[in-house]
Amino acid sequence: MTSTEPHSPEPGRLERPETEWQRVSPKYIAVDMIGTLVFGAIATAIAFVPFWFGWAEGWILGVGVGTLFIVTLALIPRRVRAIGYLLRDDDLLFRRGIMFQRFVAVPYGRMQLVDISRGPVARAFGLAELKFVTAAASSGVLIPGLPLAEAESLRDHLVAVAETRRAGL
Repeated sequence: MTSTEPHSPEPGRLERPETEWQRVSPKYIAVDMIGTLVFGAIATAIAFVPFWFGWAEGWILGVGVGTLFIVTLALIPRRVRAIGYLLRDDDLLFRRGIMFQRFVAVPYGRMQLVDISRGPVARAFGLAELKFVTAAASSGVLIPGLPLAEAESLRDHLVAVAETRRAGL
């Protein structure tokens, strides 16, 4: 490879044709939309405050913030479909993002905490978030939108595998 050729990653390192990424529940789209709608409505109302207090051009700020949240709502289904995880032999691989993609490989033996949390909207849809943390602060991973039974099963599996991997340390 010459210095002018673009660097291409090894074929098959992250995308393996024989394995399929586990996806989050499609119900998570509704959960994310509800959260974005509530936050967007409040932020848009706050953005209109200057207009209500007499600044004639203040409506532009409110319309701009409202438009930003409408675009965000339109992108939610695609963003949710981009979230996935893959259980491999030695680690869990997590990915998310459309434009700014993030891939994180968390070795089983380095996991220190595996936690399930459920907000009120996610609980209404039967979903949960699985969070696991390692000693490195930047490697914490949060998998949102998992059905509760799947989150509990995955948590139990990760804890069991992490215990066997740590035993050799």
